[in-house]
Amino acid sequence: MNLNFDVIVIGCGHAGCEAAYSCARLGVKTLLIGMNIDTIAWMPCNPSLGGPAKSHIVKEIDALGGIMGLAGDACYLQMKTLNASRGVAVHSLRAQIDKYKYSRWMRSEFQKLENLSLYQANVNKILVEKGHVIGIETTLEEKIYSKAVILTSGTFLEGKIYCGGISFDSGRSSEPASKGLSKCLQEIGFDIGRLKTGTPARINKNSVNFEGLDKHLGDDELKFFSFLPDRPIRPQIPCHAVRTTKETYDFIRKNLDKTALYGGFIKSIGPRYCPSLEDKIVKFPDKESHLLFLEPESLETNEIYVQGASTSLPVNLQRELLQTIKGLENVEIIRPAYAIEYDFLKPIQFRHTLESKILEGFYSAGQVLGTSGYEEAACQGLVAGANAALKILSKEEFILKRSESYIGTLIDDLLIKDIIEPYRMMTSRSEYRLYLRQENADRRLTPTGRKFGLVNDFRWKVFEEKMQRFENEIALLKGHKINTENSKISLYELLARTETNYEKIDQILERDRTGSLNVPRFEIETEIKYSGYVQRQREQIDKMADSYDKKIPENFDYNNILHLSKEAREKLNKIKPATLGQASKIDGVRQADITVLLLFL
Repeated sequence: MNLNFDVIVIGCGHAGCEAAYSCARLGVKTLLIGMNIDTIAWMPCNPSLGGPAKSHIVKEIDALGGIMGLAGDACYLQMKTLNASRGVAVHSLRAQIDKYKYSRWMRSEFQKLENLSLYQANVNKILVEKGHVIGIETTLEEKIYSKAVILTSGTFLEGKIYCGGISFDSGRSSEPASKGLSKCLQEIGFDIGRLKTGTPARINKNSVNFEGLDKHLGDDELKFFSFLPDRPIRPQIPCHAVRTTKETYDFIRKNLDKTALYGGFIKSIGPRYCPSLEDKIVKFPDKESHLLFLEPESLETNEIYVQGASTSLPVNLQRELLQTIKGLENVEIIRPAYAIEYDFLKPIQFRHTLESKILEGFYSAGQVLGTSGYEEAACQGLVAGANAALKILSKEEFILKRSESYIGTLIDDLLIKDIIEPYRMMTSRSEYRLYLRQENADRRLTPTGRKFGLVNDFRWKVFEEKMQRFENEIALLKGHKINTENSKISLYELLARTETNYEKIDQILERDRTGSLNVPRFEIETEIKYSGYVQRQREQIDKMADSYDKKIPENFDYNNILHLSKEAREKLNKIKPATLGQASKIDGVRQADITVLLLFL
């Protein structure tokens, strides 16, 4: 194997895949290295993509030319729009994924890429020279050189699995932990913390009594993650809902001291918004039951993922726990549940390009940078990969603002907040969510992707043709006037009314739906109905932009500003925000502190 590359990506999970894909598309020679390349883009937890806020990220990745949306569309078992009865800003596409097909599909696509090589090895050292990364060393003492390294090791850094009081080193179930790399990073100067997450048991479909269980089907009218045409139509597989019972709660309370967390065997903090069953019982004691979902993992296996039933109880108690739930009275476990603890790099040590402030040419993304979720990992991988390649090519940095994307919001949050638990994206985290909708991700970001070389000619042609149809339809609606009781108004103004939908417009224009098949109807109707709200939000963005985009020197000493609060000085000196807007998002920094800082600058 050639031992010289432009970029080395360590870890072949979702962050690593998107990072390597970005680098390869930008034309730099890339090595994707993993401990087991048979598990490229593996789904070790929930076999799904999307959901609230996460679907926005997948569609933003696709709008920027990434691969996750294409893979999801190719390998779904079920597609469903969540929150469909609520406002469009929180509509969220969610897909149940065939995890085996997804991994194989991704590897197949990667093997077709120019500039990308795959390699199986365990990395235990980062090679450094004069403050710049120069490559990596494997446990087999093989040195591979590069101009940049991207670390996307997920939960593997010093990973340890817990089932009750039993623990052992592991990166995830049946895979070894990465040993030695954490120590190397600490010696370089990185501040490393410890986080926890967990996963439920996988059960045998044939041991479940589905009679009487609530069946959840996919949508009749399919929507997809990718904005490209001709998405594959696949048969959809149902999921089923079950609920915990009083017996479930009693069982957990009786055995709480045997769990890894409440038994004191594990100390790290887990994801707040994806709690274990024992966490739910302790933190929500008044709730009589919790909703769980039985989700198929693949067409190739009988394994079912019990969503919402994460636990770290000893293996011999997990079956008894599940038997307290209707339909699972005779349940057979194929893979036990477990909790996992792992090292992570505190993200305030990184810039918005996801390059380290400590070591030039070193980037990171995903769970090792403090997030939780495939989608959150993938979007960071895209940004890290693009910036590593662009730096090598001596081109402009690729930075997304929080006002233009959920990706920008996520990265901004990571870099300005002290992460003490795995970060999960939610729509409520974005103050611009009326504008940052999933259906307009291509209109927001595809021109940006094209500017930086991430969007290829075919995708750009598809986008331009769509925008032409969009603009033609808007012009038609604005130009076509009708008489109402009080005045003459355009169809654009009519469609802006809450009670008017596109079917009414088609009736007036005397065309059936087939006649407007190529018109992005849903997007146009949403854009028009939301235009007033969006305009106000854009004005708010513009109003804040002048002051919030103001740069702060990297080595700025906040101790010189006596009128800042003590807490603000401490946080600002620690995090070192790049702009005034970033400073305003830091916990403990008040608006009065921002005003003082603005005047000083």
